[in-house]
Amino acid sequence: MTETVAEVCLSTADLTGDIGFFTKRLGFRMDMIYPADDPAIAAFSGHGLRFRLERGDEPAGHLRLLSDAPAEIAGGETALIAPGGTRITIAERNPPLVLPPTIHSFVVRRLADQAPWVIGRAGMHYRDLIPDRLGGSIIASHIRIPDGGPVPDMVHFHKVGFQLIFCINGWVDVVYEDQGPPIRLTAGDCFIQPPEIRHRVLEASDGIEVIEIGVPAEHVTAIDHDMTLPTPHLRPDREWQGQRFVHNVGKGAAWQPFRIPGFVARDTTIAANTRDVAGVQVARPDGGTTDWTWHDSDILFTYLMQGGMVLEGEGREAFPLQQGDAFVIPPGMKTRYSDATPDLEILEVSLPGRFTTHIGDRT
Repeated sequence: MTETVAEVCLSTADLTGDIGFFTKRLGFRMDMIYPADDPAIAAFSGHGLRFRLERGDEPAGHLRLLSDAPAEIAGGETALIAPGGTRITIAERNPPLVLPPTIHSFVVRRLADQAPWVIGRAGMHYRDLIPDRLGGSIIASHIRIPDGGPVPDMVHFHKVGFQLIFCINGWVDVVYEDQGPPIRLTAGDCFIQPPEIRHRVLEASDGIEVIEIGVPAEHVTAIDHDMTLPTPHLRPDREWQGQRFVHNVGKGAAWQPFRIPGFVARDTTIAANTRDVAGVQVARPDGGTTDWTWHDSDILFTYLMQGGMVLEGEGREAFPLQQGDAFVIPPGMKTRYSDATPDLEILEVSLPGRFTTHIGDRT
């Protein structure tokens, strides 16, 4: 059987010095060197890498070594330069997730403003619903796949603190680790994808649209080349970093009074299944009188799934809103939802899952 080995080629201005540096300082193994009388090329392997040093005057390269114990390499140094000029960075292989502090702002994002759609992973179209990302603390995306069919996806996972997929149009089939056969998500239903749960998008209908919420805004998507889905075990109670997988179905759900007057809501059970990391509710008007309210949630995001309303904000112009619009209300800001159409239905996402809403005049 023919074997193919890949190696990275780097230029060095001091091959002799580099031999000792890479073998003794960094723990690589030298596999080859020539010519014997005046060495100009040497190959090394180790730490999952094979590279080749060639004497010359080309620009120096850069190697990153990722380790579960970076302090045990090179005496704990994290930035080094080899005698021949190669830069070496030593870093954590699996760095802890960093949740940046929220930079609060009042955000209104209208579909009519023609925010650009960009092509993202697996050919999906993305529209940003929170342009300033609240300082990097959250990303909210309106995602669509115009032409349905099989999705060119791979088994993957996300290094996140919280992630929601809420279907607003069409359907999509997804298979999840330890959750049985593929699950069809339809309009009005949602998933939460606990941190690092393996999954794969299989197929979608024409015109599928979802709202995806991710915390923090910038997070890593990693491919798992070893896992095959579905997995053989069904483990609905399994937790990933304290969170359970949720598939919440909207049809037939019970409606209860919402946190603000004039609305009722259905709870998606996400607060309970994330230990109050986040809460997700769908609300609609009940014909009652609305009132001014303010809240103490760190993040409160709302998307209009259908119908319309007017968003009034203390000291602000009133914003007439329609289907496809979204807004973020910072803590402490008084607002009122008025002139709601009978068919209005809103998606509200809060972090944390439990927070306090104050109604009426401030005291």
